[in-house]
Amino acid sequence: MTLRAYFSALQNKRIAVIGIGVSNTPLIQAMLAAGLDVTACDKKPRSALGALGDELERAGCALCLGEDYLDRLDQDVIFRTPGLHPRFLERAKERGAEITSEMEAFFQLCPCPIVGVTGSDGKTTTTTIIAGLLEAAGRRVHLGGNIGHPLLTEVDSIAPGDVAVVELSSFQLMDMDRSPHIAVLTNLSPNHLDVHKDYAEYIQAKTNIFRHQSPVDRAVFNLDNAETRRLSRQAVGRCFGFTREEVPERGTYLSAGYPGDHIWMVNDRGHRAVLSLDAIRLPGWHNVENYMAAIAAVDGLVPNEAIADFAAHFQGVEHRIELVRTLRGVRYYNDSIASSPARTIAGLRCFPEKVILMAGGKDKGIPYDELGPEILAHVKSLVLCGATAGKIREAVERAPGYTPGCLEIQETGDFAEAVGLCAQRAGEGDVVLLSPASTSFDRFANFMERGNTFKRLVNELT
Repeated sequence: MTLRAYFSALQNKRIAVIGIGVSNTPLIQAMLAAGLDVTACDKKPRSALGALGDELERAGCALCLGEDYLDRLDQDVIFRTPGLHPRFLERAKERGAEITSEMEAFFQLCPCPIVGVTGSDGKTTTTTIIAGLLEAAGRRVHLGGNIGHPLLTEVDSIAPGDVAVVELSSFQLMDMDRSPHIAVLTNLSPNHLDVHKDYAEYIQAKTNIFRHQSPVDRAVFNLDNAETRRLSRQAVGRCFGFTREEVPERGTYLSAGYPGDHIWMVNDRGHRAVLSLDAIRLPGWHNVENYMAAIAAVDGLVPNEAIADFAAHFQGVEHRIELVRTLRGVRYYNDSIASSPARTIAGLRCFPEKVILMAGGKDKGIPYDELGPEILAHVKSLVLCGATAGKIREAVERAPGYTPGCLEIQETGDFAEAVGLCAQRAGEGDVVLLSPASTSFDRFANFMERGNTFKRLVNELT
């Protein structure tokens, strides 16, 4: 079905699109251009929309705004924003409304194979590596999803021989009834518990990435993560694993008994060395795992030479252990994407030296106990800023081996002051790392705004 045909089926129906943001604005504009009856809904006030609100209204869009916007839904079809839990739309569903989303519609209409990536950490880098590897092999790739680029409005330009590579959040997956042809589950740890009712629901949402596959599809699991290893036993399609600790039946692993420091692949045709670890330009074992997941996903689609060529040039994704600048011998790194303790732990382990860590942000209801010992082991000075500052401090002070004064800890309510405190404590040879272990929503629109603010403040240092 084409997008035009899909929109034609929506004629004479009243449509609500929840969330006037990055993923839904192009959809709203496309539906208005097709002459559909569209109401755009958001918790934001009219003043916050500015010129975009004016543009939508001129195009014929009705606006439903404010804190009570969900109470006024009476449309026939509702497109849910990824961050809105489906439970908030139960009354509309009981009235007979069809609940869908931009991503669900894309899966319905996409004419080419889809590779989907989800997990608690590493999603964006793994998604980007997969897309890059396929492009290196000469495929035309459409990269999008939770990575920040909606694809539905571009579906008519996608050919059957192309490949769509999409990052999928737990929110996007919650009520999906389709799975990608190749599914990757990077890892699982408690996350987004301020939205999900519990960890079990979060895990259940993630399983939709492989639950609706066919037996000829492929699912890739992290076998070193207890949760994803357990879920691998539920795979409907062909199961591939990636692991640093053993040799899987099918998938990627490290040298373990084979010569050289390489990522190896084992499949029905046997074992082969794929990529030298020295060729990977991204720091940290977690990025080795990202490559292992990606190589398992594209096995049979990308030759070794293309993988090596890509790895030699790929320097990473913005806001992910991104070197901002070196000033007076101090290296400043932006890891704003790190919105969970597990992600911050991975960042800390990238550096051989102890770092000056800037952390803290919005509390999303997850525990910080595992972060405390890692901070003691990898941090020389800790600067905390944000709603979770107290929880992170408590996790450090409860950690085995902590004694008062063994680690300098400072708290401030001002983000710019926190950057200044880090700079004051840094001397030649030091690393300053922004890795918040928390979401950005206490003061920023998203992790990108937080990271860009950090970079601006660092570049203003003299």
